Amino acid sequence: MMARLFAWISVLVLLAGCGAKSVEDSKVADLGEFRLAHNIVIASKMKAVPGSREATEEEWVTSLTNAFEERFSRYEGDQLYHFGVSVEGYMLAPPGIPLVASPKSALVINITIWDDAAAKKLNEEPHQMLIFEAADEGAVIGSGLANTREEQLENLSFNAARQLEIWLSRQHGSLGWFDAREPAEGEETSDTETAAETDVEEVQEES
Repeated sequence: MMARLFAWISVLVLLAGCGAKSVEDSKVADLGEFRLAHNIVIASKMKAVPGSREATEEEWVTSLTNAFEERFSRYEGDQLYHFGVSVEGYMLAPPGIPLVASPKSALVINITIWDDAAAKKLNEEPHQMLIFEAADEGAVIGSGLANTREEQLENLSFNAARQLEIWLSRQHGSLGWFDAREPAEGEETSDTETAAETDVEEVQEES
């Protein structure tokens, strides 16, 4: 019985290691004239779920910033937009007992999209996203047994960027975000980066 259990675990761990993720494998969505300018991530007030593996503020900021940059640098529209992101909380699943205690890794972020030319938010209220590490939330085995802490963090960041891309594509289709527009006379690039950074700091102050 024990030998069979270890064999089952080995197969699951092997399968987990075969799921290498790459932005190059993802289709480019329809985001109109979108081009990413400033990509601001703040994690100063994030909270870890009790029992989670630890991750530092710097690790989350670096991982998410890189994931957003990698995915959204593919879009080369003529209009600039900024991301203001605050990390609210996370769970990096620790090793558990297979088939008995398999906690899932998860991440919660708030995001605001800024229109550079208009110097205003596209969404007045921050959009909150709950991200899971596994595409299948009903996975039998917790990621803590198969993945390292660094792999969990990287996978969550990758999925956060992918989930954001899907949401932005829907907003473009239903609300006209990123539609082409005629530039206003005398329109200049605004200092929206400072406004976006202030916004995410205010969001975390209120959380």
